[in-house]
Amino acid sequence: MTTTDTHCPYCALQCGMRLRTAPSGATVPVEVVERPDFPVNLGALCGKGRSAAALLDRAARLTAPLVRDRRGGELREASWDEALDRVAAGLSGAAEWYGRDAVGVFGGGGLTNEKAYLLGKFARVALRTANIDYNGRFCMSSAAAAHRQAFGIDRGLPFPMADIARTGCVILVGANPAETMPPAVRYFRELRESGGRLIVVDPRRTRTAELADLHLQPLPGTDLALALGLLHLVVADRRLDQDFIEERTTGFEAARACAMAHWPERVEGLTGVPVAQLRETAAMFADAETGMVLTARGPEQQSKGTDTVSAWINLCLATGKAGRRYSGYGCLTGQGNGQGGREHGQKADQLPGYRSIEDPAARAHVAAVWGVDPNQLPRSGRSAYELLDCLGQEGGVRALLLMGSNPVVSAPRAGHVAERLRSLDFLAVSDLVLSETAELADVVLPSAQWAEETGTTTNLEGRVILRQQAVSAPPGVRSDLAVLSGLARRLGVEQGFSEDPEQVFEELRRASAGGQADYSGISYERIRAEDGVFWPCPADNSNGNGTNNEGSGSSGNGSNGSSGDGNGTPHPGTPRLFLDRFATPDGRARFAAVTHRPTAEQPDAEYPLFLTTGRVVSQYQSGAQTRRVPELNRAAPGPFVELHPRLAHRLGVAEGELLAVTSRRGRAVAPARVTESIRPDTVFMPFHWGGAGRANSLTNPALDPTSRMPEFKVCAVRVERAGSTA
Repeated sequence: MTTTDTHCPYCALQCGMRLRTAPSGATVPVEVVERPDFPVNLGALCGKGRSAAALLDRAARLTAPLVRDRRGGELREASWDEALDRVAAGLSGAAEWYGRDAVGVFGGGGLTNEKAYLLGKFARVALRTANIDYNGRFCMSSAAAAHRQAFGIDRGLPFPMADIARTGCVILVGANPAETMPPAVRYFRELRESGGRLIVVDPRRTRTAELADLHLQPLPGTDLALALGLLHLVVADRRLDQDFIEERTTGFEAARACAMAHWPERVEGLTGVPVAQLRETAAMFADAETGMVLTARGPEQQSKGTDTVSAWINLCLATGKAGRRYSGYGCLTGQGNGQGGREHGQKADQLPGYRSIEDPAARAHVAAVWGVDPNQLPRSGRSAYELLDCLGQEGGVRALLLMGSNPVVSAPRAGHVAERLRSLDFLAVSDLVLSETAELADVVLPSAQWAEETGTTTNLEGRVILRQQAVSAPPGVRSDLAVLSGLARRLGVEQGFSEDPEQVFEELRRASAGGQADYSGISYERIRAEDGVFWPCPADNSNGNGTNNEGSGSSGNGSNGSSGDGNGTPHPGTPRLFLDRFATPDGRARFAAVTHRPTAEQPDAEYPLFLTTGRVVSQYQSGAQTRRVPELNRAAPGPFVELHPRLAHRLGVAEGELLAVTSRRGRAVAPARVTESIRPDTVFMPFHWGGAGRANSLTNPALDPTSRMPEFKVCAVRVERAGSTA
């Protein structure tokens, strides 16, 4: 039997796995086996990874293009020529009638680097529209914005995952890796076993919180106040690293002044976290020789998410826990290519290499690679929710190409988003299954899956890895690269849209060269040989991009910070960032002067409770894939409403009874799950399902002013027995 080394199609760990030819008579062509030599997971896989091959079953997926002959009519099978002709006509027709920016593109954080790159190029060169964004805006954008403000560059983790087990103290904020990325839990267990301390901040007592030395259970939406209160205590108790502050940072005095307005008793009143726990946390973190703060969607998916992450970064800087081995701030990126997907051009304001689309030098560089006039490149477009909100409206997007996303389930205020999608003149969706969003489309294009094509992704560490094709796609299925190539030709762009992923990656390397996310020294050959390569990795091993980092065990000292000696040897890649300097013009990290403010929506008499949302271990994102895997559905068959026994008693609700949860935007119905693990003033719903139990019918699209992140993680609701409401 043959085996192929590849990676899991789900979360940002991108766990290594092998695909082995399945026995004769199996319903799928390959089976998943362990790959114990891959350093991130050492062979360990969660249930999603172990069952990933189930989606290769033809019965679970699309195998032919679908078209709709009239609005309101049924989807029917069509040839690829008919489907692509219709998409090209729908997109070009809207551009001719309404203008180029009436055409939109919406991508996904699960697309490979090659697809994300070519999708961004397709929008700017073939369509010449400014309106492209992607669902990763809903995941890591607040952390990315704070990271760039503080350090000058955004890479989810500035160190390898293995460093977590070797630090002295970790504060894990709004993250539940025991359910969202189970193979990562071993690092936190090893941390505890080696004498390190783990502090978890979460309104729920999750499986991850059960592992902690200390669990802080704040009111949803108060993570900013909590971080400010901890910095206040570090200052007041003289636990600052004054030498680090003076030598490697700027802006401390303004940040200190903000923190001193958040004394312990005030913070207890805002967050509900007792003063004694605040003091214990501040001492535990500050007194550790090394330490990390790791955030996930909890503090980030707020209308003040950027400021919230900045406040946690301030805590790291004030205690000297950044820019050193086994210390720093990191974001636990969520989607499979959430890191790479935000680096190479499918964001509204971005060109490849994490370049700004408004920067004249960046425009000139990328335009030269693409063979176009820089003046023809569009400017910044609308962010993800703003793009979805403008669909079908006067002055908005009238035709949309959507690839690898399911916003009917995953977007905030999802009922409104579904209405906007229905109002489009034309909608085309490329996906491997008939998702809730694809069901609304005029044309549906069946795309190849992870095991059926080759391509790179970039995991949460910044490690660029290679998914390798193990089997052929069924007849009638094409890769997204082939879709973009076919559409570009129909739109009059004959060159520059290869279907070959390695050729696309070679062009990506040139386009990223000299940018912050510099991949120019990375190749498929190197990735195979080295179990992935950490960016930045410039081609010439002389000057990089301003990070002054460690490359393969040595620390760089060039003017831009990447390790290298300029002697022609390959750049080793950069596992650890910032060891000598930060990627800011002066090489210093920047404190942020931020202060607490309430969430966009507070409970009141009509909506007296907080709702927070999240994931469960056996489902993933919108569930479009995992809900089609029987093993996973048996483990997590549907949505639920988690509530405290005191709230259940007040409502007269028993375990399993249907509840109606209502916000100012919509209503969801799901069975009660009564547990003491949640605060009495808060309810929780997972967001993997559409239909009546769709949690995102309720969520608030209030946007962070910097990152444009919607406030998924907290809104005001009322909860009633389902039979008592209309």
